Amino acid sequence: MSIDPATSTLLNVITFQYNPSTVTRTLKPRGMTGEPGDRLEVLRLTGPPHETIKLEAELDAADQLEHALDPGDQSPVPSYGLLPALGAIEALITPSSAHLLATDALFDQGALEVIPDEAPLTLLVWGVNRVVPVLLGDVSITEEAFDPHLRPIRARVGLELRVLTTNDLAVTHLGGTLYLKYRQNVEQLAAKVQTTAVAPLGLEQVP
Repeated sequence: MSIDPATSTLLNVITFQYNPSTVTRTLKPRGMTGEPGDRLEVLRLTGPPHETIKLEAELDAADQLEHALDPGDQSPVPSYGLLPALGAIEALITPSSAHLLATDALFDQGALEVIPDEAPLTLLVWGVNRVVPVLLGDVSITEEAFDPHLRPIRARVGLELRVLTTNDLAVTHLGGTLYLKYRQNVEQLAAKVQTTAVAPLGLEQVP
């Protein structure tokens, strides 16, 4: 999902045809970088953890192609295969051609683009409890089958996403606000299993 961070306008929604079978989340704590043996700093957390999400989505145009003769079918798949879906994913990390032309025009005028325009905010929606602002890192696209016009009809898309936290975006920024809601959801879910009972650990009391 892409959102204009300034106006909160929804720009585009990319829906996975099939949910990935696995999602790998890596969390690395963000702590003080004291020297080994520094007893004053080892338990201090300086911010949210570095969180990376990796997943692989499968795209298959076979179902849409079966309905290609349906007059009510508005899908672009029969005419373009998976090219529109793949293009939408690539657009998440690619400046628009209009922006590239405008930047080149500035160079021709002897001007320099000091600060590029802010890109749309990308959100990964993995159920109602996990809506997180992310920055796409690596995107790998493997096209596995094609129609007679060499348009891909089956593909695997590998995505590596870095979760944007309040260390990356201000709390007043839309992304920062959404990250805080995400953390609050995690905390509320964690509270459902929190307990102070030590008996299940084989202890009568805390040592």
